[in-house]
Amino acid sequence: MPQRPVPTPTDATEIDRRAAVPLGQAAVGWGAGWLLGALVGSAFLASSGHEKVSEAGPWWILLSSVCLWVPLVAVAFVLGRRFGTGRLDVDYGLSFRRIDLAGIPIGVGLQVIVLQLVYWPLHELWPGTFDPDDVERRAREIWDSASGVGVVALVFVVVVGAPLVEELVYRGLLQGALVRKIGPALGLAAAAAWFAAVHQQAVELPGLFVVGLVFGGGMLVTRRLGLSVLTHMAFNATGLALVAMR
Repeated sequence: MPQRPVPTPTDATEIDRRAAVPLGQAAVGWGAGWLLGALVGSAFLASSGHEKVSEAGPWWILLSSVCLWVPLVAVAFVLGRRFGTGRLDVDYGLSFRRIDLAGIPIGVGLQVIVLQLVYWPLHELWPGTFDPDDVERRAREIWDSASGVGVVALVFVVVVGAPLVEELVYRGLLQGALVRKIGPALGLAAAAAWFAAVHQQAVELPGLFVVGLVFGGGMLVTRRLGLSVLTHMAFNATGLALVAMR
């Protein structure tokens, strides 16, 4: 079994300063932030006259995303300040190093190879449930809603904003609390399942769970979020590019 890298003195000092947010407070904070963001985003969407965000267009997608991101990041900041330093880089390891660039090929490989390996047997066993068109339906609807400068807004949401916020919340805050409570293996699996479930798309659950394991594994190995963020960015960017080319 490969050995976990031994932290340098500087790394050890940073890890010792991490915000040790209790699982209960992390879960309640996440729930409050997610619910508030969902309610505000839904109110804005209702004012657009559309039932789904993908129908409203990329600028509404950006607006609804910001509505969700702001309270979630605020929760992470407040809990970090209470149990740590109030700095996201220190409290949750939101920092980057050159080695994190390895996340780019990892993310591309996840999208191009690993997802195919995950869904191929599922499609063979349950073709009606795991049809490839259904797996990419949401991504296609979102891409088809964008044109012109709206593509820039969409790329920002999918490739930049979502990976940064989701890794901070689901890996930095929630996985960190879960690992401290139930250990690395169960904490990693629980955080990946949480991440998959919150996307509320049953057909996407297997794939999101697997990629969540990879994102979270990057956090466990490096003890920072840089690798998982870049992996997530590359994964989303590749998925968007594949949809755009079809």
